Amino acid sequence: MRLLVIEDNSELAELMKEKLSGCGYVCDVAYDGENGDLKASDNDYDAILLDLNLPDRDGFELLEDWRSRGISAPVLIVTARGELEQRVRGLQLGSDDYITKPFEFTELDARIQAVIRRFRGRANPVIIVGGLSVDPATRRVTLDGREIPLSVKEFDILEYLASCHPRIVSNGELAEHVYDENFDPFSGVIRVHMANIKKKLKIGEAPILRNEKGKGYYLCLK
Repeated sequence: MRLLVIEDNSELAELMKEKLSGCGYVCDVAYDGENGDLKASDNDYDAILLDLNLPDRDGFELLEDWRSRGISAPVLIVTARGELEQRVRGLQLGSDDYITKPFEFTELDARIQAVIRRFRGRANPVIIVGGLSVDPATRRVTLDGREIPLSVKEFDILEYLASCHPRIVSNGELAEHVYDENFDPFSGVIRVHMANIKKKLKIGEAPILRNEKGKGYYLCLK
């Protein structure tokens, strides 16, 4: 899942990126409101982590602007402002959660997973599609009870496909959600990962990952 971290403290921003990358997220970073707004407008993030105390724009102003423009990505406010009225205002303006600094990264990870899960309409933290089970917390995959070993990026791709089941997901959409802003969409890397996933995820001899020419990929599971 791809996140946008908007945080003006560069050391904290890079630490958040490092820690969240270790949890399996792909992170873009903006150090001020203007760049954060540009990134949020140009990309379809799975969640946005928003600091309120930015040097050029107030975080509440950014949040209100996004919601008025139809940017619906889940927003988790991450700030030193912990007063009740601040938390209430953030929720009223359209934030999905609110966590105050300092925080533990285990809690931040859990809150991110929760807001993404709610946004996608899932109650269960584990994604279950037919006999396929994808656990974002443990990054464990089973198919009909068999554990399937996947690389980091193979898991990221499968997690996104499973969360979108049963619809078809295009190459462009996959690239936007499982790679950061530096990814080269013409590299052919996604095709290589898809070929590996097809080999690993089979029911009998039939791969559960299918491709509809000109449209994209989907999971063939009931």
